[in-house]
Parts: sequence; C-alpha cells; structure tokens
Amino acid sequence: MHDSTVPEPTYDVVVVGAGFAGLYALHLLRLRGLSAHLFEAENGVGGTWLRNRYPGARCDVDSADYSYSFDDALQQDWVWTERFPAQPEILRYLEHVADRFGLYDDITFGTRVTAAHFDDATALWTLRTDDGAAVTAQWTIMATGALSAARLPDIPGRDSFAGDVFHTSVWPADGVDFTGRRVGVIGTGSSGVQAIPVIAEQAAQLTVFQRTPGFVVPARNRPLAAGELDAIKADYPARRQRLRESHGGWTIAAPVGLARETAPEVRDKEYESRWAAGGIGFQNTFGDIMLDADANETAAEFVRAKIRATVHDPATAETLCPRGYPLGAKRLCIGTDYYETYNRDTVDLVDVRATPIREIVPAGIRTGTGADVVVHELDAIVFATGFDAMTGALDAVDIRGRDDVTLREAWRDGPRTYLGVAVAGFPNLFVITGPGSPSVLSNVVVSIEQHVEWVTGFLDHLRATGARTAEATPQAQADWGDHVTGIAAGSLYQQADSWYVGANVPGKPRVFLPYLGGVGTYRTLCAQIAADGYRGFTTTADHEAGSSRAEPFRTA
Repeated sequence: MHDSTVPEPTYDVVVVGAGFAGLYALHLLRLRGLSAHLFEAENGVGGTWLRNRYPGARCDVDSADYSYSFDDALQQDWVWTERFPAQPEILRYLEHVADRFGLYDDITFGTRVTAAHFDDATALWTLRTDDGAAVTAQWTIMATGALSAARLPDIPGRDSFAGDVFHTSVWPADGVDFTGRRVGVIGTGSSGVQAIPVIAEQAAQLTVFQRTPGFVVPARNRPLAAGELDAIKADYPARRQRLRESHGGWTIAAPVGLARETAPEVRDKEYESRWAAGGIGFQNTFGDIMLDADANETAAEFVRAKIRATVHDPATAETLCPRGYPLGAKRLCIGTDYYETYNRDTVDLVDVRATPIREIVPAGIRTGTGADVVVHELDAIVFATGFDAMTGALDAVDIRGRDDVTLREAWRDGPRTYLGVAVAGFPNLFVITGPGSPSVLSNVVVSIEQHVEWVTGFLDHLRATGARTAEATPQAQADWGDHVTGIAAGSLYQQADSWYVGANVPGKPRVFLPYLGGVGTYRTLCAQIAADGYRGFTTTADHEAGSSRAEPFRTA
C-alpha cells in the first residue's frame, strides 16, 4: 500500500538510454504494468550503434549471438546478412525491435538527463533534463552504456585546426567523403583499426598517429548463407543457453590445452587455425594465455610474425608490432586488411612515442622535438580515441544519493558497486552492465539481458514485499569489490595501461573495472543472491524502517 503522505511519482520507473539495455528494460517494465518512461539524448534508438557511424564500424561478436534472445519469433524472423554485423544493420535491428514491441510511445528523444537526485523524505528520484523539465520516479535505471562517453585527448591547440574534425563515436549521420583529402587519424584502438582501411581507400593521403600498437587479428567477415542461418536458428534454444553458461557469452572454440605444455610446432598450427578462422577466438586458443606470461608471449610473437610477413616495409612493421604488455590485456582488435593498409603508398605511420604530438596547428599536427619537428599538413583530423569506459556516461550526470552525496564523490577513489548493478547510498538506482560486472569482457547483449531480467525480477520482489526502497549495503559492496579485484589479480589483464583500468583518462583512478569471473559464474552468483532474498541489500517499507537480506556478499 502506498503511503498517502508521499507524493505520487510521475513514473514508477525512469530508464535513461535507448540502446540494447534501455529498450529491453522498457519492454519488461511495460509487461509488468509499471508506468515507465525512457529518456534518450539522441534523436533515435540504438545507443552506441546510433552514434558510432564511422567508416567500417562493425561488431566483433557473431551477429546471431549479438541479438536479443527473449522473443523466439523475433530471433526467427530477423535475417542477419553477415557473420559480424555492420553498424547500419545493428541499428536497423534495434529500430525494428522498438517498432515491433511498441516502445516508441514511451520514449522521449532529443532530451538528455542532466541530473538525478534522491529525496530522502519522499524516497523518490527527481530527474532533470536539458530542456529544464523535471520528473520523479520511484526507481531509476541507468542504461547509458559502458562505451558511450567519447573521449577527446587534451592536445594543445586542438581547437585551432582550420580543417574538419571528427570523432569516431559521434560521426555525422550523412557520412564523410574523404576523396582527394589529406586525413590524419589519431588512435589505433578498435575504432581506428576498423576506420583506417576504409578511409585509406578514399583519402589522397592518410597519416596514422599511433601511440601504442595493438594486437590485431583478422575478422574474416563474410556473408551468411541462408542454410547457415537456418541451422543457427534451429539450434537457438541450445545455443543461447550455451552462451549464458559460457565464460564470455560468445560462440568461440574451446581452448585446446595449455600453451606451455604444447610443442612449438603443434602450438603454431593451432594459432594458424584460429588466425584463419578469424575473430576473438584467437585469444582463447590455449587456456593459459591470459594467466601465464610465457604462454602469452607465444601468442604475441605469432601475431608479430604475421605483421612482419604482411607489412612490406620492415621499419613500419616493427613500429606496428606490440610490445611491453600481454596480448589481450588491452582489448584485442578485430580488423579487415588493417596491416595490409600500410603497404599503400598513400598511407604513412607516425610513432608518437618516438616523435610525440606537440600541438595541433591550423595547418595540421606538429610532431617531434628540436630539429625533428614536423608539421603534418592535413585537411581533416579523425579522433579514434575511444571512451571514458564504464563510468564516463554516469559521471556526465549529476547523480546524488542519500544525504546529497554525489556519485562522483562516492567513486572518487574508483567505482565500487554491488554486482555492478547497485551502489551503496543510492537507493532504488540500478546500473545496467556497470563496473564490477562482466560487461565489456563479454558479449554485452548476453550480459544486458541477464542484468535487465535480474533487476526487473528484483522490482517484482520489492513490489510483492511492499518495499519502498532498496540499496546495497556498504559491506556487501566492499566484499564484492574485493572479489572482483581478487579475480583480476590472478590474470595478465592488469599488466597494461588499458581502458579496462581507466588508464586512457588522465586522473582517473586505476581500478580494474569489469568482472573477470565469467558470464556463467556471474549469472549463477546473481541467481543465488536472488534466491536468498536478495542478500546484500537492505530495504525499507512504507511507514517503517526495516532490513531485508542485509548480510555481506559471499560466493556460496
């Protein structure tokens, strides 16, 4: 029963973000009869797949798996055309989902949520938008995405450039024609690896500014044959369950043993097989690649040999060879003709560790020191510099919990969550695929579905028990953080300055952000916590203060 002294909220639930997570959350909330509304800053659905329209933008997860599983008719009806879906196809899919399930009626587009404040007296969230409006809700779900807050490097003179400037994650909807132009690309992570070969096909001259070379394996993308897709659809029930129980939530071949225990000629044959197959499965060739530095080096050297065999100029090849960190400790990049692109006469590679970027000037980019200073004259600059991962989109909103404490303050020393879904001191606030969950180390659609279903199941529990608020306990949050950190400590992931630890954002605390225990393990833990009355949360009911399952987190 609702406390008559508490004002009725505008909505039961407000969802922020219209990507995979937000759309599914809105759908499940509506099925429950809850009044729910979604706010989206852009003018359409799609989330990161609406904004990341850069040339070559493509998912590195098989299309049949990078899709919703909650509705069999949907997965049977939709026809994927390629092994790895390109951005336009993913966007069409999400637009179809929003239309098919009537979600547009409860979405406000072109409206950015700028603040979300919890009121201790009413136990309601007040959300303010950039048009000056405000709404209230009992629950708030932040579905803002782990890779959605674009990051621009702080290069002196950045705003002085006389030509055109682009960022891969906010690409113009109408595209860009680089024909006959001199283009500079800063950044060689996943976005740069995909964009560089396509831009090189158009540009009169392409200059790539590389700080840290990445490990790039071939995608081997191809059209899907009708019979192949039919076979996948026939196996969907079992295939989806395998994904949910797997480590990463994707369809890749299992490891064939341990690299340290495999003869070199056999080991290279296995690497060659995975290289020929393409995709992220290369990292999974052997079970000790991410656990043993010597094992990892066998995979790393195999890739370096491929680079040397592909790139004609020996000096360029060596500049492209990654060193100083383990393969996979930075996100493994999946590319098409990436290394081959450097054989073009119209493509130059600048090693900014050897010749640093000094400043951007009206004519282009100045690099080097002393007598080696060079101005690379350009007509356009493309920043492929990635994101403020996992926390950037949340930091962009003024989120305040109990006692007016901001989320930025609570996360001053690094993000701490319970299960990657809740934050102590922020009642009735849920984050989808937040820090401390598998998120970016998984097929994120599998993780999104699990998170959304878990959160909406929790809301069912709260409504059934008459709970007015629910929040993670500080102890459960601390224990979960220790669990996440402990698992990461036993791997090679922390041996690189990667965005997995926030290293790409100056001043950001170094905390390993995702949960490394695996999708299947994480799902089991979440199910156990729910079965135990949502252990680790404290709840209060109308008219009274009380405690639900306020014990600390434990793995069993």
